Amino acid sequence: MARSAADVLTDARKRMVDSQIRPNRVSDPRILAAMRHLPRERFLATSLEALAYADQTVKLGFGRVLLQPMVLARLLQAAEPSPGDKVLVVGAGTGYSAAVLAECGCAVTALEDSAALYARAKSVLAELAPSVALISGPLPAGWPQDAPYDLILIDGAVPAVPATVANQLNRDSGRLVTIISEGAHAGHAVQAEPTSAGVSVRPLFDCLCPVVPGFAPAPAFEF
Repeated sequence: MARSAADVLTDARKRMVDSQIRPNRVSDPRILAAMRHLPRERFLATSLEALAYADQTVKLGFGRVLLQPMVLARLLQAAEPSPGDKVLVVGAGTGYSAAVLAECGCAVTALEDSAALYARAKSVLAELAPSVALISGPLPAGWPQDAPYDLILIDGAVPAVPATVANQLNRDSGRLVTIISEGAHAGHAVQAEPTSAGVSVRPLFDCLCPVVPGFAPAPAFEF
């Protein structure tokens, strides 16, 4: 008897968790349950569904990607999301990471500046994670209207932790996770926390991801 497409995708989702995420030292049961439950393919265009559970980033267009599953899981585990945490996702894309955090019990605001990605996120989040507040606005500004946040995820790479966004963290318990790009072939995930002397940044693990276009440095003028 032929298996349905839904069954094939469900099995692929389970394999993603068991073969990509758990072996990479991700043990938070809420993150594992969320990623085992959420249909990642729904956050992609139909033409990209076959890549939903691949061990790689997936290009969404507009210079943006859906993070490699293992990278997202390790970022979130480092951030230790707790039920009731006030969370901002900067560069929410089609909404997958925001949905994972919502499944972990967080109160999530998802910020996106691409009209096309926002439209897809609005559609899928309304069904799969209706508690997420989806906002349109420039990414480098963050969303100070609802600050401070217990947790901020910049969903992609940046050249450095942006002070404007980091300053929207809760001063006592806030933490920010993202990926620092060191060029086309190097980068690492980081966690940043506010201190009395500024923002303290510590490396987590090596990984690669394109810089979110809104955070890309302006080209230097050459004589």
